[in-house]
Amino acid sequence: MFRPAWHPAGMVDELPDRAVKGRGSLSNRSGRFEPTRRVAIDDGWSRPARTQPDRTGPGSSPSEATDDDALPPLRTVLHDDTSRSVIARNDSPDIPHDRSLNPYRGCEHGCIYCYARPSHAYLGLSPGLDFETTLFRKPRAAELLARELRARGYVPKPLTLGSNTDPYQPVERQERITRGVLEVLRDFRHPVGIITKSALVTRDLDILAPMAAEGLVSVAVSVTTLDRDLARRMEPRAATPARRLETVRELAAAGIPVAVLASPMIPGLTDHELEAILEEAAAAGAKRASYILLRLPLEIAALFQEWLHEHAPDRAARVLSLLRQCRDGGLYQAAFGTRMRGTGPYAELLRRRFHLACVRLGLNERRLELDCTRFRPPPAPGDQLGLF
Repeated sequence: MFRPAWHPAGMVDELPDRAVKGRGSLSNRSGRFEPTRRVAIDDGWSRPARTQPDRTGPGSSPSEATDDDALPPLRTVLHDDTSRSVIARNDSPDIPHDRSLNPYRGCEHGCIYCYARPSHAYLGLSPGLDFETTLFRKPRAAELLARELRARGYVPKPLTLGSNTDPYQPVERQERITRGVLEVLRDFRHPVGIITKSALVTRDLDILAPMAAEGLVSVAVSVTTLDRDLARRMEPRAATPARRLETVRELAAAGIPVAVLASPMIPGLTDHELEAILEEAAAAGAKRASYILLRLPLEIAALFQEWLHEHAPDRAARVLSLLRQCRDGGLYQAAFGTRMRGTGPYAELLRRRFHLACVRLGLNERRLELDCTRFRPPPAPGDQLGLF
């Protein structure tokens, strides 16, 4: 469907957004702080069809396309983040940790529902395609973390890696920033919890397993759906559901406490899989579990609706209706205490189903407490050695 847009020559047709292979968002609309809005329009000039490479990248076979389709490939672009500190603090009553570290801003996984998308608007970028293609790495993260942990008066508490964007997204394979951060935490004997949906976390078993033996680490693996095709469209560059469950198995076998996050649960689309996800995760060795009802703050509401009408048009009306039933008639309610779980009969049914499944599967029987008493800053170059 075309939407009218303003042009010096009058009202013209705005080109519709289309799915891009390997990317979650359909559009790249300006963020909420931008004074202008840029759109692609049909200027009426037609050109003959030409052959262009497919957008999947180098080595792909060419495909016939009109000039309207001849868009450049959406490649990932990396920039350096020049922040002078890396530990982020929060006092939210809905979050079980008060400090976190995110090695990257933006996330190449491209999950359409990601609650971190609106943060790209603070950078003057779109929470849509910009969020998953224009990334900011923190090359000095390990150095800055060590400096902050040595600060006089620092009190250790569990630090979360991946509270906003995934610390093991694809670029980490080359950048190795997350691994550098883990090396610092290991050397300081500082407790850390990791949240990811990537199998790359198993690369660092040589660091994680010894830390787990000292009660210093836990890992939570996000499994949103067991449907491989749905996952490919909803989380295009994340590990497949089967690979994530295998990751749970590998972590558990290495003695690392592992949890499954069945999040977000999307009413009418993925919520019927809740019990199956928990069963598969428990069989793989997970001992804890949690879930979050789909959250659609700020720009995510429009992005998710675009995606829904493109990839699940037959279920779009029902999904949005159920969400409104869980959000007091809106698509999102930001109030503490209810934003993670929702309200109303449908949200209560989901909560009850989760509780009963956890009881049946033996999940969440024990509370995991990471050990903060082992924290010891290692000697820095030039430090006086201790007597004992």
